[in-house]
Amino acid sequence: MINNDILRRLRFVFDYSNAKMTKIFAQANVEVSNDEMISLLKKEEEEGYKACNDKLMCQFLDGFIIEKRGLREGSEVPAPLKDMTNNLIFKKLRIALELREDDIIELIGSADFAIGKSELGALFRNPSHKNYKTCGDQILRNFLKGLSLKHRGM
Repeated sequence: MINNDILRRLRFVFDYSNAKMTKIFAQANVEVSNDEMISLLKKEEEEGYKACNDKLMCQFLDGFIIEKRGLREGSEVPAPLKDMTNNLIFKKLRIALELREDDIIELIGSADFAIGKSELGALFRNPSHKNYKTCGDQILRNFLKGLSLKHRGM
């Protein structure tokens, strides 16, 4: 999925203002101006669109984890990853929202998409594990749709 689309969907699901989104970035020690935030939330075909690179997406998700759960005692904001996959995005969202396997299966199911525990577990494995499975856009999209249905009823 396109990182900007994920930002837009998360903003919609949790009904965050631009100021709140900027605050989430700030949790990960990243300064994003209001104008830059607006550019990140625009669609590709809109004038002024700015692509959200993987590093910036990672910093947002780290800020989202800190916003939702707080920073572990004695730890610091993690260094951002340069390459984000759907698996890592999904994993960071799972951590931030403190979701268990059953919760995720229920959320995805509410979006009329079925996924089993073993398939879900394969998404969160280490990429070097023999049973690792790449998370496709469809799974991530249906997860975000399930979040929207749960939190917004839409």
